[in-house]
Amino acid sequence: MRVGCPREIKNHEYRVGLTPGAVREYVAHGHELLIETGAGAGIGAGDDVYRAAGARIARTAEEVFAQADMIVKVKEPQPGEWVQLREGQILYTYLHLAPDPDQTAGLLASGVTAIAYETVTDERGGLPLLAPMSEVAGRLSIQAGATALQKANGGRGVLLGGVPGVPPGKVAVIGGGVVGLHAAKMAAGLGADVSIIDRSIPRLRQLDDLFNGRVHTRYASIEALEEECFSADIVVGAVLIPGAAAPKLVSREMLSGMKKGAVLVDVAIDQGGCFETSHATTHADPTYEVDGIIHYCVANMPGAVPVTSAHALNNATLHYGLQLADKGIKALLDEPHLRNGLNVHKGRVTNRAVAEALGYEMAEPKAALAA
Repeated sequence: MRVGCPREIKNHEYRVGLTPGAVREYVAHGHELLIETGAGAGIGAGDDVYRAAGARIARTAEEVFAQADMIVKVKEPQPGEWVQLREGQILYTYLHLAPDPDQTAGLLASGVTAIAYETVTDERGGLPLLAPMSEVAGRLSIQAGATALQKANGGRGVLLGGVPGVPPGKVAVIGGGVVGLHAAKMAAGLGADVSIIDRSIPRLRQLDDLFNGRVHTRYASIEALEEECFSADIVVGAVLIPGAAAPKLVSREMLSGMKKGAVLVDVAIDQGGCFETSHATTHADPTYEVDGIIHYCVANMPGAVPVTSAHALNNATLHYGLQLADKGIKALLDEPHLRNGLNVHKGRVTNRAVAEALGYEMAEPKAALAA
């Protein structure tokens, strides 16, 4: 199969869908690799490194889209990219379709077979291709929040770890999944006073045991959300409903009860955000203020640390990517966990959460593939 990787064009996105190491693996499986010139510049991998790994360098993205049987990316295709996709082609990338009707319509019109990293599952019910970027985003959320909290950046002017004689800052993490766990680890490591709010009692027990009392755990009631948000210097939104739009857990009305200059970091912004006042921002202009509260809502947070995140992502995506390259559509029929990643196929939505969010009739994936 001819596998193509274009350069990412989303604002300040420096990751790459295929690292040189991943290219070597595809080549070893007998596939032809086509990499757009400069695609790996953000991770310090020049065209010569890709050539040495066995890839052919394309002069333009148009060449990649026109010639490749499978497109491997990081971020969802932008309008100028989805119009180049076609029926019979496989797209393997993050999609986050539920809050994005325009992209969904574009993919449906193209006829492409689109597999979303974020809905591929594993035998334990986890999301193995989302997990590495959730780990990165969770850790980055505290770095970003701590920076936004500085007075010069519009924040309250609180040092998260405090100093002897001065109490530490307070961090509330909404959601105890992968993002929430790693946000709490970072915040606790800096010496902050950390609370994790989640609606799963078994998960709260796990977190309580893991942190051994260094982090407070609370059940996600309305009262708990208000109390934790009102007392926090940083609130991290780390909720996830796989494939679906994120629920709005912090209303605009609640902002009036928060400390002026406190920071909201919405890691769920890819799925529409979990704060009512959230809208997507970029690394070029990451924050804005609403009612005295600083919002950080960058939609591609891991793009800020591309060397770490691109390699972590490729480690996770390579296994299924090779299956797709080796078998094509048959890989989706053979592997149920990979099939769970199928969001769009030949003009039909094949993911229930996306269909419900955007009002489409859902096509059962296995039947759609066999048709």
